[in-house]
Amino acid sequence: MNLDDFKKEAKRAEGDTRKLLDKLKRKKPGDLDVQFEQFHEEAFEHIDCLKCGNCCRTTSPIFYDKDIERAAKAVRMKPGDFVQKYLQLDEDKDYVLKETPCAFIDADNYCLIYEDRPLACREYPHTNRKRMFQVLDLAMKNSMICPAVLEITKKLKGIYK
Repeated sequence: MNLDDFKKEAKRAEGDTRKLLDKLKRKKPGDLDVQFEQFHEEAFEHIDCLKCGNCCRTTSPIFYDKDIERAAKAVRMKPGDFVQKYLQLDEDKDYVLKETPCAFIDADNYCLIYEDRPLACREYPHTNRKRMFQVLDLAMKNSMICPAVLEITKKLKGIYK
């Protein structure tokens, strides 16, 4: 699926996806983590992040202190200089990128600091975690950004009607 088609499909599915995830948040099915994990694995068997890069082009991860230190070292900067050049505090007082797309993504969707990327990037799209019911709001947001999350939510709809 190309990115334009994905965006249209995600927008069409938005209401149903929100209803499903709200229902799952209330009910907290005991097998939710297992289902997410299985569908996560299945999605990434055929979805190639390097062909998309939408997450890096449209959103910002949170940068924790260790992330800042690692990324700054990767680009041979002092952490304070890295913060000043690339980051800002958001409304929750978390460090995030000043602008998108991410300054560290190249034209081929490769991350220039991949080995030193923030934890939030390492864990994205956050669909293979424990206690998924706690991050279903994030799954909703990511279903509008990541084709894999949209695919996962479509499969969940088939189980938790």
